[in-house]
Amino acid sequence: MSQAPSISTANTAIHDLHPFHMKAVRIALAGNPNCGKTTAFNEYTGTHQHVGNYPGVTVDKKEGTVSLDGENIVLVDLPGTYSLTPYSQEEIVARNVLAPANDTPKPLAVIDIVDASALERSLFLTVQIMEMGMPVVLACNMMDEARQAGIHVDTALLSARLHIPVIPTIARKGTGLKEALREAIRFGQASQKETLHISYGPDLDPVLKEMEALITAQGLLTHHYTPRWVAIKLLENDEVVLNEAREANPELTEKLMAQRARVADHLKNTLNTTPESIIADYRYGYIRGVLKNGVVTQESNKSRLALSDKLDKVLTNTLFGPLIMLGVLFLIFQVTFVVGAYPQGWVEEAFGWLGEACGALIPEGMLQSMIVDGLIGGVGGVVSFVPLIMIMFLFIAFLEDSGYMARIAYMLDRVFRMFGLHGASVMPYIIGGGIAGGCAIPGVMATRTLRSPKEKLATLLTLPYMACGAKLPVFMLLVGVFFPENPGATMFSLTLAGWVSALMVARLLRSTIVKGEATPFVMELPPYRMPTLRSVCTHCWERTWMYLKKAGTVLVAVSILIWASMTFPKLDPELAAPFEANIAQLEERLAAVPEESAEALAIEEELDAARADLASEELRYSYAGRMGTAIEPLTAPAGFDWRTDIALLGGIAAKEAIVATLGTAYSLGEVDPEEATTLADRLAQDSGWNKATALALMLFVLLYSPCFVALVVIRQEAGNWGWVAFSMIFNTALAYAVAVLAHRIGTALWT
Repeated sequence: MSQAPSISTANTAIHDLHPFHMKAVRIALAGNPNCGKTTAFNEYTGTHQHVGNYPGVTVDKKEGTVSLDGENIVLVDLPGTYSLTPYSQEEIVARNVLAPANDTPKPLAVIDIVDASALERSLFLTVQIMEMGMPVVLACNMMDEARQAGIHVDTALLSARLHIPVIPTIARKGTGLKEALREAIRFGQASQKETLHISYGPDLDPVLKEMEALITAQGLLTHHYTPRWVAIKLLENDEVVLNEAREANPELTEKLMAQRARVADHLKNTLNTTPESIIADYRYGYIRGVLKNGVVTQESNKSRLALSDKLDKVLTNTLFGPLIMLGVLFLIFQVTFVVGAYPQGWVEEAFGWLGEACGALIPEGMLQSMIVDGLIGGVGGVVSFVPLIMIMFLFIAFLEDSGYMARIAYMLDRVFRMFGLHGASVMPYIIGGGIAGGCAIPGVMATRTLRSPKEKLATLLTLPYMACGAKLPVFMLLVGVFFPENPGATMFSLTLAGWVSALMVARLLRSTIVKGEATPFVMELPPYRMPTLRSVCTHCWERTWMYLKKAGTVLVAVSILIWASMTFPKLDPELAAPFEANIAQLEERLAAVPEESAEALAIEEELDAARADLASEELRYSYAGRMGTAIEPLTAPAGFDWRTDIALLGGIAAKEAIVATLGTAYSLGEVDPEEATTLADRLAQDSGWNKATALALMLFVLLYSPCFVALVVIRQEAGNWGWVAFSMIFNTALAYAVAVLAHRIGTALWT
C-alpha cells in the first residue's frame, strides 16, 4: 500500500456536483460526536444534500451527492456514536445502515473519521466496524490541532498495523478528503476483504468458536451479518440481534444463549465480570497494542495545557463563565435586531408592493381576497422575519461549530441538577430553542440520549417553553412595535423567561408525578476551533430553508384555511344593511362637498371608520370570528380580543400561523390601507393594543400548548397520549395564568 499523501494547507475543492442519472456508489461516513464528521460531510456535498428520517425512527438521515474521478457517489452521514452497541437510537441506526436487514443497499465502504488527538477512544468504533466485515478507510482528522498539541501520528505505520488505508485529513480545510474518498472506493471494490478477528482470551475464544460454527452451519442471520459478528453480539447480550435470532431460529438461539449463560456464570464466579466487559477490555487492549511503539508520539517539551484548556479556565469559570455566556446571548439578540432591521424593512416593502400589484391586477372578489389578504397578508408577515432569523442562525451555527455550545451545556449542568434534570437535558433545551431559533421537534427527539426515563420525560414535557424559531416571528413583531427602545433586551428577557419557566415546572414535575433517582452526567468537551465560512453558511441555510419550506407548504395551506374561516359565511344582508346604508350616505355627502376641503377630510375619516366597522362585523360573523368571540370573555383578562383568540387557536397547528392569522385578520378588517401597509402598522394604530397586551401575548405564546407536530413527537417519545393531553392542558393553563398576571402588572406600570 502506498503511503498516504502529505497534508496540504490548501482548501481542496472536491464537490463537482450534479444530478445523477446512473446508479451511484454508496459510501458511509462514521465517527464519534465532535470528530469533524459533519464538517467533512458538508465539505464533500456542499448544498447537494437532503435531510430526512431513517425508516421507522426519527433520527436525522443525511445523504449527499458527489462526483469524483467520474464516479457517482452517494454519501450517507451516519449519526455520531461511540460504539455499535444498541443503547440509543443513533447506535441502532448506524449499525442498521452498515448491515441492513432489508433490501436497502449496503454501503460499499465506510470512511471512519477519527480525532487524531484521541485515537485510543476513537478507534473503539473503528474496531467494531472492522469486525462487521465492512471495508474501512480511517480518516485521521484535525491533524493540525494534534500537531499543535505536540501529538504526531505515523499514519503509514498505523495503516500497516490495521491493514486498512489511513489518510490524514483536516476536514474544515478540505485537506485529504478527496484522497479518503478515492481510497474508500478502491478499497471497497477490492476483490479480497479481511474481517478483523480479535482474540477475547481463553474464557471466550473457545465458546466464540463453537457458536460461530453453529451459526455458520445453520446460516443464522448470515444474510446481513458475518457469523463471528453474530456470535460476538449474542455474547454481549445484544437485544436487537438476540430478537432477530429468536425470530429466525428460536431453537438454535436458545442453544447459543445457553452457551452464553454458562460462560457468563463462569466469569462471574471466577473474575466477577461479564462477557460484555471482557470483550470491551480486549478491544481496548487490541487498540493499545496497535498504537504503541511509534504510531503516536507526544512531544515532551509541549505544554500539556492546550489552548482549549486555557480558554476554558475563563469561559467555564464558576463566576465569569455564566456572565460571559449571558453576555454572548444578549449580544446575539442585540445585533440581530440592529442589523436585521434593514433587510426586514426591504422584505416588508416587497410584500406590500406585491399585495398592491396583485390587488390592481386581479378583479375584486373572492380570488383577490384569498391571494392578497389570505396568502400575501398571512405568509408575507412570516417571511418578512427571515432576515432576522438568518442572522440569528448564523450566530448559533458559529457557536455550535466553535465548540462553545458544548460549554454552555457543561456550565448549565449544575443548575439543571438543582431542578431535577440531567446535564444531558441541556442540549435538547438548546436545540428546542434555548438559544432562540431552535425547534421543539428535534429537541424532543434529542431527549432519547437521556438514559433515565423519568429525566427524559421531565425534559421533553418542559422544553416546549423554549423560544423556538416558530415563536420568533410573534416576538419580533410585538417587540418591534411596542418595545422598539430596547428590542435586544426584551428578546433576551423572553428567552430567560422560557428557561426559568421550564426549570420551575421541571422541579414541580420531579417532586410530584415524575419522581425518580438522578443519574450521573459525563460529557466530552470538544476543542475550540475556528468554524469555516462554508460550514457556518451551510448550517444557517439548512435551518433557514426548513423555515421557508414550512412557510411555503404548511403555512400556505393554513393561511388559506384561516382566510376561508374568516371569510365564510358571508354577513347576513339584514345585518349588513345598516352599515352599507351608512357608508352609502357618507359617500353621497363626500361627493357633494369640494375635494380636499376640511369638510371632505372629516367625511373621509368617518367613511374609513364606517368601512372598518363593516369589515370588522363581517369578520366577526365568520366561523373564525364566532370562535374568537365565544372565548373572548375568557381571554379578556389577559388583554386579548377575538382577533387574537383566532390567531392563538391557529397557533396550535403551527406557531408561525399566529402572525399569518393576525395578518389575515387585520387585512380583512382593514383600518386604513393608505397608512397601515403592514401588520405592525395596523397593530400600532389599533387602540386595543398596548405594551401590557403585547407582553401578555408574548408570554402566552411562549408557554402555551406545543404545536401539533411537536405533540405527535412527544407522543412517540413519551409512549402514550396521556402526556400529550397533559402538555396541552397544563401548558395552556400555566400560560393563561402568567398572561393575566403580566397584563395586570403591565397595565399598572404603563398606564
